[in-house]
Amino acid sequence: QVDLSESGGGSVQPGGSLTLSCAASGITVHTYCVGWFRQASGKEREGVAVIASGGPTYYADSVKGRFTISRDAVKNMVYLQMDGLKPEDTATYYCAAALVSMHTCAESLTNTNAMDYWGKGTQVTSSS
Repeated sequence: QVDLSESGGGSVQPGGSLTLSCAASGITVHTYCVGWFRQASGKEREGVAVIASGGPTYYADSVKGRFTISRDAVKNMVYLQMDGLKPEDTATYYCAAALVSMHTCAESLTNTNAMDYWGKGTQVTSSS
């Protein structure tokens, strides 16, 4: 049974930072495509950042240069370091995973249905 559990969400002022964590069980994060997705109120779910099994990382244009995805194979964890948060980053953030090719992993940023396993989400709010 696969379980993905997010933590680290919260409320910060614009320009602030947060680090999200995803604890995985039932999969090994370094052999899967794993990533972070978000859904704002009234909007569709969108990809934020993914890391393929071979190591390449891919980011949505809206977060490039501000967010960094990483993983720890020993702890079986996935992280999202978020700096320079903006009000438009406010959303529920989900950790997700899939056993797919590097190409499909990259495409999952726009085709979120490519991901097979999902966490329950953690809320991130950036407002003054």
